[in-house]
Amino acid sequence: MANQKMLGFVHTAQKMPDKRSAADRRQDFAEIYARFSDERAGEQANRCSQCGVPFCQVHCPVSNNIPDWLKLTAEGRLEEAYEVSQATNNFPEICGRICPQDRLCEGNCVIEQSTHGAVTIGSVEKYINDTAWENGWVKPRKPARELGLSVGVIGAGPAGLAAAEELRAKGYEVHVYDRYDRMGGLLVYGIPGFKLEKDVVARRVQRLADAGVIFHSNFEVGRDASLAELRERHVTILVATGVYKARDIEAPGAGLKNIVPALEYLTTSNRVGLGDSVEAYEDGSLNAAGKKVVVLGGGDTAMDCVRTAIRQGATSVKCLYRRDRKNMPGSQREVAHAEEEGVEFVWQAAPEAFTGNDVVTGVRAVRIHLGVADATGRQTPQVIEGSEFTEPADLVIKALGFEPENLPGMFGSPDLTVTRWGTLLVDHRTKMTSLDGVFAAGDIVRGASLVVWAIRDGRDAAEAMHAYAQTVGAPKLAVAAE
Repeated sequence: MANQKMLGFVHTAQKMPDKRSAADRRQDFAEIYARFSDERAGEQANRCSQCGVPFCQVHCPVSNNIPDWLKLTAEGRLEEAYEVSQATNNFPEICGRICPQDRLCEGNCVIEQSTHGAVTIGSVEKYINDTAWENGWVKPRKPARELGLSVGVIGAGPAGLAAAEELRAKGYEVHVYDRYDRMGGLLVYGIPGFKLEKDVVARRVQRLADAGVIFHSNFEVGRDASLAELRERHVTILVATGVYKARDIEAPGAGLKNIVPALEYLTTSNRVGLGDSVEAYEDGSLNAAGKKVVVLGGGDTAMDCVRTAIRQGATSVKCLYRRDRKNMPGSQREVAHAEEEGVEFVWQAAPEAFTGNDVVTGVRAVRIHLGVADATGRQTPQVIEGSEFTEPADLVIKALGFEPENLPGMFGSPDLTVTRWGTLLVDHRTKMTSLDGVFAAGDIVRGASLVVWAIRDGRDAAEAMHAYAQTVGAPKLAVAAE
């Protein structure tokens, strides 16, 4: 019976009895996880077939050696499993929590393709690395020798932090500059605490500080120093600011009160969870408690918003998305969790206007028919005439995606070249921007993407910066020493 309960936790598709509330299920899951984690991790790891072609590893952006650390876990060699898992990933316990494994490693598991259910790779990864932290196996990566060269990193999100760790391990003096009061970027302020506990991020940041990385919080490039001034301080610079500008919607009534951007809503919720006093939460404008909530969008950010609204005590939560379920850009696992928690999805519906006088009272929408597929293979949305309807709403959250800010203007560097999408233009072989010695990585290069891709980009950029610094910086240092 215990094993059946344990496996019920592992396979999220297997639902608990309908009479149980979402809170009861989560509590039950937590108890089961605490009691059976050793057995569960070993049992799941044993399911790995050690196949000839490890598709799980092939589809992992950081090329995690998944079969090897699953094998070591199955054998009970957890410290060795940890060493393998952290060799290619700077934040494995974070990826174990928030990676969309259903679209990456687990979705390409050979066992999954054979319809027997994927090995729960993410849960095992989380277990391995949480065990490593509990046992003190996670140590700061201090360099064997100091190189005497200083590098700067703008942005303390996953790309910037991954690069900072790699550069510090090589012996550079690393300075990380971030506009927020806490390091972690979207890991802290954009992802809800029920998916990623904030102490998990904080201990990673502390580990970097223990290794010698120097953090500058509340630091805005362009206000506290220009990019040109930072270039004078450091031999090379990495720009890893992410993309924070919310995509907006132009429609009648879009300026009504209580129509808010997703990141503003999530940041407020996370600040409250961290113990901050936020006026917009306390006065109810960014608090879903007692409200009818409508979220616009179908990505992972939209799922974070609907699940946060449920936890804040919304009376109803609906998600409007213009395509159908199979075409959602977000994780299907997240959609399933949201449905279990009481979120209602209104598929193939697009907002046309917002009703209300001063404060929003509803979203006027139309039904959508998916027509012929375009060049990307996605079906083109077409409005169904006469299909208008109105969803009542006290709070509307716009989760329509993110775009880059105007970095050349913000940084006071008009010669910093951007693409037609506003992302930084880089040489994809070297990761260097149009400015000599200035590199870029993460979402500010590829657009809004996954945390694991940001980690990969940060690691790659660190290698390119190291090569540049050794070629250009080291000779300059030698001349100065003379």
